[in-house]
Amino acid sequence: MLHYVHDEIPHGVAVEIEKMKSRKDKEIVDISAVIYCERDSHKGIIIGKNGRKLKGIGKSAREDIELLLGSQANLQLWVKVKENWRNLQNYVSNFGYTEK
Repeated sequence: MLHYVHDEIPHGVAVEIEKMKSRKDKEIVDISAVIYCERDSHKGIIIGKNGRKLKGIGKSAREDIELLLGSQANLQLWVKVKENWRNLQNYVSNFGYTEK
């Protein structure tokens, strides 16, 4: 994602995989992911004009996923605002940012 928003890097961004399921009839993995950010202005930066940045982010991520999994991937990305998620322990834990 940072390759696409390098001029205006939003702070407080996390990605959560909501669903990942392999199709039985084809070698395709369906993935639904949410990019969380803390402000509406960050959402606009990530999506970009006419969705161009989000499309580029999704294409790049899909290509990386396909290389990693060795099969086709159908990636659906959503961008949602969750204000101050970094200060909410349940979000921090769900995103894997916990101390051990």
